[in-house]
Amino acid sequence: MTAAPANSGDYYILETEEISKHFGAVAAVDGLSIAIPRQGMTSIVGPNGSGKSTLVNLLSGTLPLDGGMVIIDGVGLKLVKAYETPAHGITRTFQEVRLFNQITVWDNIMVVLTNRSLFPAMLERAKPRYREQAQRILENVGMWEKRDSLAMDLSYGQRKLLEIGRALAVDVNIYLFDEPFAGLFPQMLERVKDIMKAMRDDGRTVIFISHNMDIVREMSDHLIVLDSGKLLTAGEVEDALNQEEVIAAYLGA
Repeated sequence: MTAAPANSGDYYILETEEISKHFGAVAAVDGLSIAIPRQGMTSIVGPNGSGKSTLVNLLSGTLPLDGGMVIIDGVGLKLVKAYETPAHGITRTFQEVRLFNQITVWDNIMVVLTNRSLFPAMLERAKPRYREQAQRILENVGMWEKRDSLAMDLSYGQRKLLEIGRALAVDVNIYLFDEPFAGLFPQMLERVKDIMKAMRDDGRTVIFISHNMDIVREMSDHLIVLDSGKLLTAGEVEDALNQEEVIAAYLGA
């Protein structure tokens, strides 16, 4: 595992201390302690059922902790509330895309930008700066031409792009992406990769789950490998993936 610098509080932006989540008798996350660097892009990998999505759900407050602590930029939290995570500098996307299906692409972005409830955001005239931001975001994710379409009428890939646009509309430091590349055609996949690389280059902390090892190798600066809810290893990508216990976990050896 890569050693932390002496001043690890500056190096790591997101940490966990012995966090756990049980579903009945199953420990989906089991006393997990990890540290995610402030700089660069970190991927979370592991076999099916290793606890990857559960971990993201705990970090984002989508699920409550059964025990342990999440430390966000030096602030320790034993209770992470989903509606408070933007105030702590975190936002996320979901493996199963979550949008306001019966409003337009444009309004899906405006609801987030204006930080208002759904109907006021649709009915009130937004300030020019919000409209300019919305246009930049939709152009960035390649959805400007679809701005007047209902979210429910979009293809799967377009829905993923719009959800990423909604995440971009939240001005935070840490972005959690749960399987952002799954099911995308090559052109859309490349666009998502470019967006995430630009976020990293802009100084944002980008964390993503993926089963695609080619993408993990291409995109990641750091790697966290889980198995059965526990940390298997963490560190540089190639070093971690070439460890015998990681190979055994993936191959079932």
